Amino acid sequence: MQKITTFLWFADQAEQAAEFYTSLFANSRILDVQRYGEGGPGPAGTAMTVSFELMGQRFLALNGGPQFTFNEAVSLYVDCESQEEVDELWAKLTADGGEEAPCGWLKDKWGLSWQIIPTRLTELLSHPDPAKAQQAMQAMLKMQKIEIKALEEAAGV
Repeated sequence: MQKITTFLWFADQAEQAAEFYTSLFANSRILDVQRYGEGGPGPAGTAMTVSFELMGQRFLALNGGPQFTFNEAVSLYVDCESQEEVDELWAKLTADGGEEAPCGWLKDKWGLSWQIIPTRLTELLSHPDPAKAQQAMQAMLKMQKIEIKALEEAAGV
């Protein structure tokens, strides 16, 4: 069992969010749904908590009401192997009210921040030639969704 689990507070759509997130990644699944009973603060029968895994990492989502919302201080970082993976996740996570943000960041329709980052960006930013790394950094700072080809062209590799 995973000792530390990321806990996510939703107003009232934890179950829908968990279903959506598990549809995005292989080896992901809903583990358990605890529902409010008659005496709970939420409507009886609605999800109170949803336990789920994304690629083996556990999360727990709560329908806790609108008192707290997500902000950029916490984000989920996804290490992408290809431009196709970046493009697919970017499109799905920004759909239906999600928002693009600079440097590979976005917010999904629930306001949860994600970083959709190609492995190639990390490689270029740690290039042994500091000038090439700096050129990649400058190109990345002008992007929202990260474009690998444009990074490579900017770095001259």
